[in-house]
Amino acid sequence: MTNSISPEASRKSSDWKAPYPGFPLSFHPPSGRLYKKIKGRRFYFGYASDWQAAVEKFQVERDDLYAGRTPRTPSDGLTLKDLCNRFLTAKKLKIDAGEITNRTFLAYKAITDRLISMFGANRSVDDLASDDFESLRADIAKTRGPVSLGNEVAKVRGVFKYGYDAGLIDKPVRYGPDFKRPSNKVLRKHRNKNGERMFEASELIRILDAAGVQLKAMILLAANCAFGNEDCGRLSKTNIDLDNGWISFPRPKTGVQRRCPIWAETVEALNAAIADRPEPKDEADADFVFMTSHGRCWSKDTSANPISCEFRKLLKALDADKPDESPLYREGRGFYAIRHGFRTIADEIRDEPAINRIMGHTDDSMADRYRERINDDRLRAVADHVHDWLFGDDAQGGKEPADVSRGELGREAVVVASD
Repeated sequence: MTNSISPEASRKSSDWKAPYPGFPLSFHPPSGRLYKKIKGRRFYFGYASDWQAAVEKFQVERDDLYAGRTPRTPSDGLTLKDLCNRFLTAKKLKIDAGEITNRTFLAYKAITDRLISMFGANRSVDDLASDDFESLRADIAKTRGPVSLGNEVAKVRGVFKYGYDAGLIDKPVRYGPDFKRPSNKVLRKHRNKNGERMFEASELIRILDAAGVQLKAMILLAANCAFGNEDCGRLSKTNIDLDNGWISFPRPKTGVQRRCPIWAETVEALNAAIADRPEPKDEADADFVFMTSHGRCWSKDTSANPISCEFRKLLKALDADKPDESPLYREGRGFYAIRHGFRTIADEIRDEPAINRIMGHTDDSMADRYRERINDDRLRAVADHVHDWLFGDDAQGGKEPADVSRGELGREAVVVASD
């Protein structure tokens, strides 16, 4: 008995058999058609007499049907899948050229996946209209705050701008009036609701007292030199002069040069972290200051940064230990918030060029283009001011912090320069 039967014969047949194990469709004897039940509704894809065509139709339409969308018929125009593939291929070439990191690529990949999930792979780009982008923005807003929402909107626009600039799209996409970043008013209200994105001195001392060897050194680098996650993960021993108390290290994120005097406390913590460092599993990581317990680099090309995860775990553990105190962990106040604190306190010195040199910032002014270096005394003045804020009598209730030595290690880093 053959499985390929005519529509007329299949309507009268009730003993049709699936052509292979795991066949995705079911047979409807009265009509002789093949169907799939999706979300309680039966969808038909063709007759059993031509089951190959029915399966092909199901495979084309299945993503739309499971997502609750009306299936779109593939056209000769540019599909969303084709645009996203071309966009990601261009970004992959930038990885190979060293222009972007794999982490940045993964962020682009996440947004193209969202576009495919929302609109369907076979959706024609020309078919997208303002109501589609309104729905997309509303979908993003379900799981993202205003800042992240704005970033996602910008990435989506970047995908379609690439298509237009590359000649894949004949005219710019019309997003409608509402597919844009949240207003500054909304961003200000959101920021005010969450409070300041920095830690007070007493909070940082409490965190430092509870941190492990490596995390303590990273926290001190963030407080002392405004290091971020990637800065700590990519810091090499060759960038540090522990004897004289200096770090010279271009920011991995931007390549901007930095120079920072390091406190005695930071020197002591770095020495301890280097002594405690596990043996690297990869020879390429041999010069990095910090290694995970598995001998891997702390800098990962993933959306979940290991330093952020460890810091968040520490904050939550401290909050659980003292639930009656003001919580250390809240939205927007992670490891990078220590860098916010450095800038906030350092600004009291009113030496913006010196602060920028420590943080790795540029201001694109003519003066910044001509400025070749900053006197070390000015850099020390900034670092010492932040040090006094963190470890001074006001922060400690009139007492010196426990387990902190201002002795021989890195003494030059904490000497206040005279005018």
